[in-house]
Amino acid sequence: MRRLVIALLCLAGVAVIVDFGAAAYAEYRVSRALRIGADLSADPSVIFHGFPFLTQAARGDYRDVEIRAQGRRPDATGETVVEASLEGVSIPPRSLIDGDVRAVPVERLSGRIRIEATELGQLLGIPDLQISAPPADKSDGTGGSGGSGRTTNGATVLTGTVPVNGVPTRISVRADLVIDGNQVRLVAGDYYYGPDDDRSDRLGLEVARPAVLQQFSRILDTRQLPFGVVPTRVAAEGSQIVIEGTGEHITIDLDQLQKP
Repeated sequence: MRRLVIALLCLAGVAVIVDFGAAAYAEYRVSRALRIGADLSADPSVIFHGFPFLTQAARGDYRDVEIRAQGRRPDATGETVVEASLEGVSIPPRSLIDGDVRAVPVERLSGRIRIEATELGQLLGIPDLQISAPPADKSDGTGGSGGSGRTTNGATVLTGTVPVNGVPTRISVRADLVIDGNQVRLVAGDYYYGPDDDRSDRLGLEVARPAVLQQFSRILDTRQLPFGVVPTRVAAEGSQIVIEGTGEHITIDLDQLQKP
C-alpha cells in the first residue's frame, strides 16, 4: 500500500510538472508572437490561468489569459504599460503550437493602459509633473472650462512647473478626465490651492489662467488600448492615469497587441 501511495504521488507530481511545462511553452509562444506583431522592445508577460492547463489546451478553450507589456506611444518618447485580460479564449491546439494566433474568438476582453506621471509630463511639456488624489469636492465633469462628455472619477490634481508671465512657477490645477466618444480628454478647469500654497500673486495668476490651464490640458491617444478596444473608463490611480476599454464576443489577432 505504501509503495502504491508513493507511486501515485510521484505520478501526480510528474503530471503537475508536465502541465506547468506545457503552460510555460504556450505562454512563450504567445509572448513571442505578441512581441513580433506589436514591435515591442521586450517579450510581454503572458499567463494562462487555471489548472490543469492541458485540459484547457486539449479543448482549445482557455478560461483566463493575462497579458502585460511595455507598449510604444505614438505621441511621445518612452513606453507605457499595456494590460489585457482575456476570458473565454478559443485557440486550437495546432495554432498554438505553430504560433498562428490570428482570428482568435474571445468572450470578454478587458484592456487598459497605464500612463505614469513622468510619461504624462512628457506629453504636456511639464517634466516635473505630479499626479495626486482628487480634492474632496468633485466637479460636475466639465472642469469649469467648457468640457463635455463624461468623467468616471471626477477631478484629479496635477502639479508642475510652468511659465507664468515669463517666470517658472510651480502650479497645481484641478483636471477632469473625460471620455468623449473614442477619445479621452484631460481638461484642466481651475487652479487648485492646498492649505500651504502661496496665493500672494493672485492677479498675475488670474492673468495667466487661460495659458496655464491650456498647458495642463490634452487629448490622450487611446490607440494603445489592447486590440483596439474603445475606452469605457478613465481614472487617476496613485501616480498613474489608467484608461480602460472592454469588448464582448469579439475576434482578435493575438499578435497585434497594439493597433498601428
